[in-house]
Amino acid sequence: MYTDVKFKQTLLITEDIFSNFYVLEATVGRNFNKVLHAKNGIEAVEYCKSNNDIGIVLMDISMPDMNGFEATKIIKSYRPDIPVIALTAYITDDLEEKLAEAGCIDYLLKPFQYETLLMKITEYLSARSH
Repeated sequence: MYTDVKFKQTLLITEDIFSNFYVLEATVGRNFNKVLHAKNGIEAVEYCKSNNDIGIVLMDISMPDMNGFEATKIIKSYRPDIPVIALTAYITDDLEEKLAEAGCIDYLLKPFQYETLLMKITEYLSARSH
């Protein structure tokens, strides 16, 4: 159902493990005009500063140099309207609270169904266009 959706925005995938990025690009990336790959939070912040066409960010939480929590806080400080969906393999008791404080609109625990991710992306991008 969601696999045929085409978004005009750019997707930013922030993921330090290339194989994880490749799978995301091959599955959900094909629904976007353009896909950017940030290998850490520092790159994600720079991409969001220099690319106004980024419509949504998929943010890995555990990364070197700058983690997803820190990167999301910075991105949301100057792009408060951009939806950030966190992707993480690590669950903690305060995960939801930390993600909300950082500014993530939602999250998925790895491994997840790509149909679920596309559903969430569609929901948040549709909400922004109204």
